[in-house]
Amino acid sequence: MTQEVLVTHGLTKRYGNRPVVDRVDLSVEKGQIYGLVGRNGAGKTTLIRMVTGQTVPSGGELSLFGASGGRELSAMRAHTGVMVETPSFYPYLTARQNLEYYRIQRGIPGDRVVDQVLEEVDLAGTGKKTFKNFSLGMKQRLGLALALMNRPDFLLLDEPINGLDPEGIVEFRNLLLRLNEEQQTTILISSHILPELANLATCYGFIDNGVMLEQISAQALQEKCRACIEVRVDDVSQAALVLERELEVRDYEVLPGNLIRLYCFLDQPHTVARVLVEGGVALQSIESRGANLEDYFLSMIGGVRHA
Repeated sequence: MTQEVLVTHGLTKRYGNRPVVDRVDLSVEKGQIYGLVGRNGAGKTTLIRMVTGQTVPSGGELSLFGASGGRELSAMRAHTGVMVETPSFYPYLTARQNLEYYRIQRGIPGDRVVDQVLEEVDLAGTGKKTFKNFSLGMKQRLGLALALMNRPDFLLLDEPINGLDPEGIVEFRNLLLRLNEEQQTTILISSHILPELANLATCYGFIDNGVMLEQISAQALQEKCRACIEVRVDDVSQAALVLERELEVRDYEVLPGNLIRLYCFLDQPHTVARVLVEGGVALQSIESRGANLEDYFLSMIGGVRHA
């Protein structure tokens, strides 16, 4: 039985009359890496801030680990780790000194935890190097270390790979995968860098202009984006019969609008067309299809928009 870590119903945030997050229904299950997909300004950060208590919702409901009441919800937030935008650290302190400061400030017991999280994010060897001399990747990893100090069951990260170079992105990705696999940490990560999310997420939520457009598992999305030959014909029954008889096709699906998608013969569309025509099927169109995460999102919001 799956356990829901985060659930929202109609969650809304307005500034004046303008909804920044508009009646969002969202569900994150234990063990998932949930990719919150959206362009800059889509409402991702505001949504995360409401979940973490940094912003008060204008309407709707929110529950964490099954708790939705004021005190209960506040107590459950103690089981979350948050990294929203670039964390603030003291430039002339080392990684360990910065984390020790926050450990004491937040009342986290045991100074051993600082060394543990530094090891987890591969910063244990930075020694006396101060924060102002860190690379951006190191700064982001220190921010993750800060979010991990209370040993959260649920980690919320807002655009954590924004600005990182390719090496830094790979390092950060591997850290998150290790946390998820070894410690069963549930993760919600927002990003507009869609190809990288595709290497992480087990589930997606697509948000645009504050509206949740769709939630879908990575497996279901992969099926939707699967490479295929899409054929439009006058008679799908006859076309399916011809394809099965002449090409022994079995991996296909019939869709509304007299469409057939073939997941074989991908490099031989001319063969498919010839067989259909010779079989007496009126072929209206045939094209190779396939989409990545970015293509899928753009198709949902109606293509590329220019400001």
